[in-house]
Amino acid sequence: MRKILVIGSGKSASSLLKYLLDKSVSENLFITVGDLNLEAAKKLIGNHQNAKAMVLDIFDKTSRTNAIKNADIVVSMLPARFHIEAAKDCVLLGKHMVTASYVSPEMQALDEDAKAKGLILMNEIGVDPGIDHMSAMHVIDRIRNNGGKIILFESFTGGLVAPESDNNLWNYKFTWNPRNVVTAGQGGAAKFLQEGTYKYIPYHRLFRRTEFLDVDGFGRFEAYANRDSLKYRSVYGLDHVKTLYRGTMRRVGFSRAWNIFVTLGMTDDSYTIDDSENMSYRDFINAFLTYSPSDSVELKLRHALKIDQDDIVWDKLIELDIFNAEKKVGLKKATPAQILQKILMDSWTLDADDKDMIVMYHKFGYEKEGKKHQIDANMVVLGDDQTYTAMAKTVGLPVAMATLAILNKKITTPGVQIPITKEVYEPILKELEAFGVTFYEKEVPYLGYNPLNN
Repeated sequence: MRKILVIGSGKSASSLLKYLLDKSVSENLFITVGDLNLEAAKKLIGNHQNAKAMVLDIFDKTSRTNAIKNADIVVSMLPARFHIEAAKDCVLLGKHMVTASYVSPEMQALDEDAKAKGLILMNEIGVDPGIDHMSAMHVIDRIRNNGGKIILFESFTGGLVAPESDNNLWNYKFTWNPRNVVTAGQGGAAKFLQEGTYKYIPYHRLFRRTEFLDVDGFGRFEAYANRDSLKYRSVYGLDHVKTLYRGTMRRVGFSRAWNIFVTLGMTDDSYTIDDSENMSYRDFINAFLTYSPSDSVELKLRHALKIDQDDIVWDKLIELDIFNAEKKVGLKKATPAQILQKILMDSWTLDADDKDMIVMYHKFGYEKEGKKHQIDANMVVLGDDQTYTAMAKTVGLPVAMATLAILNKKITTPGVQIPITKEVYEPILKELEAFGVTFYEKEVPYLGYNPLNN
């Protein structure tokens, strides 16, 4: 049997493993799932005859190399910073590897050795990055092949709560790593290209400049700029494009309210707060406000940020119970961002019967025969339950499909790569449609760049 080693059995691995197990008989596959948490791995594979679970510590060189040596291909579903340990062994032992994470400099450094051995190290083949690459290149290549010249490309993705589970004023719940949500946008100004001019948005203004997007059947969304929209300009062959912008989607109104935390400094992850474990939620908020012998915490916050009492933003803050004097933070030597995350998890953790949603939206502007045209394309995927979430589908399915395609020699280009070639994206996008991962395109009048308008 052909042996697949899957390292990591976290939330995004459920759909990946189901796909491989469902194909295991027809494709002659045996899947080994390695994880520090043996029970989590066992739960995902059940009693399937073509799978087994094992304890695997990525930093235990002996067990790691033995597991990789016995596989025909390795799939790493670990946090991005841990992939390199497995990747080095894969190159040394002559094994292909697939991950959903961004290509790190350390991973890219393996490119020449991988090519020399005819090995494929496929990265960035989840949802974002992943489906965004494939769906974008599918349209970009088609426009070029038909004689068009790309002049605008905008791309947006959001991990959100499904409409039927959307029951708070923020229209948001954590559907992936909460820490990444709390610290989003930090580490430098957002950079993008607008009508041939480089534009920058510093972090303290990021959430006050948003773009509106309408998705048929799902209403209106807003998007704020990603940190570096120009990262894939050359990769996509868009060196001469006039407008290039990538962003993160939320429901309208989220960013304005979130900006309160940014303005006060509650998303800062660079220092720790003394005696944080004994602070109440109210104490935490008060720590960022001026002293007053008479004014309440609520009044000080409203005055500091000029929030009217009948403003929906105020209702959103009240809903989070951030002024509770009884609830304790309970985290030692915590940063403001860690404390804020703890508070938000009380309100934004998915309930057992909640479902999530992935939304993706692309805009393509192009010139052809002297005329300007625009194509808008969007995708919405809803989760089935807390195991087979929209996030797990859109991350895990492309990973699984690429893994099988490499085994079946349908993807053959060696080296460290991402899914931007027809060899990769055409069959995977087509197969994803059978799982409800479908893009809907429409021709719209060319509007050029839609100014960040909120």
